[in-house]
Amino acid sequence: MKAYMYILKCFDGSYYTGSTKDIDKRLMEHNNGVGSNHTRKRLPVTLIYYEEYSRIDEAFYREKQIQGWSRKKKEALIMGKLDELIKYSKNYSQFGPSTGSESREFGH
Repeated sequence: MKAYMYILKCFDGSYYTGSTKDIDKRLMEHNNGVGSNHTRKRLPVTLIYYEEYSRIDEAFYREKQIQGWSRKKKEALIMGKLDELIKYSKNYSQFGPSTGSESREFGH
């Protein structure tokens, strides 16, 4: 059976990340005010991104991973901007790219 990790955009512009086995049913539930307190207060919601998995535990794991991300990193994922997604990852932000060579820019 298929499972999904999904991101909704709420009426107030916030994002909600969840996982489900039936994405159409879950979207309808969100828009009917069933389930999440976050979406219930921010209707209507729109499905803007999803990933398909073979098992619900995989989708749930991905949901929890993305819930810890910054808004900018989520937007990079939604837009398919891999370069920005990498830029906003914690290891990259803290330590720069892991290339083994140093690159510095000086204000010339």
